[in-house]
Amino acid sequence: MERKVGTVSRGIRCPIIRQGDNLVDIAVNSVLEAAESEGFSLRDRDVISLTESIVARAQGNYASIDAIAADVKAKLGGDTVGVIFPILSRNRFAICLRGIARGAKKIVLMLSYPSDEVGNALLTYDQLDEAGVNPYSDVLSLEKYRELFGENKHEFTGVDYVAYYSDLIKEEGAEVEIVFANQAKTILDYTDCVLTCDIHTRARTKRILKAAGAKAVCGLDDILTSSVDGNGYNEKYGLLGSNKSTEDTVKLFPRACQGLVEDIQAEILKRTGKHVEVMVYGDGAFKDPQGKIWELADPVVSPAFTSGLVGTPNELKLKYLADNDFKNLSGAELKEAISKSIKAKEGSLVGNMASQGTTPRQLTDLIGSLCDLTSGSGDKGTPIILVQGYFDNFTD
Repeated sequence: MERKVGTVSRGIRCPIIRQGDNLVDIAVNSVLEAAESEGFSLRDRDVISLTESIVARAQGNYASIDAIAADVKAKLGGDTVGVIFPILSRNRFAICLRGIARGAKKIVLMLSYPSDEVGNALLTYDQLDEAGVNPYSDVLSLEKYRELFGENKHEFTGVDYVAYYSDLIKEEGAEVEIVFANQAKTILDYTDCVLTCDIHTRARTKRILKAAGAKAVCGLDDILTSSVDGNGYNEKYGLLGSNKSTEDTVKLFPRACQGLVEDIQAEILKRTGKHVEVMVYGDGAFKDPQGKIWELADPVVSPAFTSGLVGTPNELKLKYLADNDFKNLSGAELKEAISKSIKAKEGSLVGNMASQGTTPRQLTDLIGSLCDLTSGSGDKGTPIILVQGYFDNFTD
């Protein structure tokens, strides 16, 4: 019988994960128990995805703000530090800022405007236009910002991040000066020791600052790349991808988890005979049209995945074939013609008109976004996602 269902994404319930838990056993058992409970079977090329949070929790990859402070002081001198282009987030950055401020005498906080890198808005472009401000060149002091725009609270959180970050820095015993600018070199008018906090543009920002003569330049990915006083670390991403755990600790992005995904794949094959793909995922890569927030605050969507998830989709656009190549066909003849085209496709379809509009993104970014939307970030209790049928097509 012809299958009538394509891609299915299921949230899989599992126990609350603690440090030291065996995630291979937990993931495999949870998926197989869900399959038995709900009456479905695993198939080849199903995808089992684990949220990065439970991987980091099982690893015990946590760090204190004292560890952050010690590393910032060691790498940036502990005097006046320019902290530039942070995102506006209580969960993602505020706890890191506490540690950064604790490791310096003064923080010059340079905020991008009208929004941060992932779309959290301080202002609107309409406000800038009305005030005659050019965000590409104009540098605003805190006083000028308040004079022109007053208090601006985040649409969803209701937080005035300018005041929030300023107060937080002062609570840690550091002086604070706030500047609004979008050119990285602007910070060198205030200090030559800089911590750049942008995520996806960090390499370019560091290059620009070093070329402009900065004495010391670090990114968040350079802080806690090795253990400080026994704390957790991430050798590749440092503080990037971290989240608030408690008032004085952060959970870091998981590290060294390639072995985990391969072990889960091997155990599923051993117990079911099915060759599944496995990945660890964090933030999805999508944008909210209402708040203009781009979700991806992690350095990557997936820090580890099995080899079958390398690459991009290689698909034909069914509506293009129906409207062009086979526009004179209908019914069973149309279905047969399209099925033959799918079965006959070979190699890369890049440049083929019939593949246009088929979302040319990395498979891990697409599947990770689906998983992030399925699991959510609240109380669903499904940090493992099973995606079935993703690699199916019209002929299956």
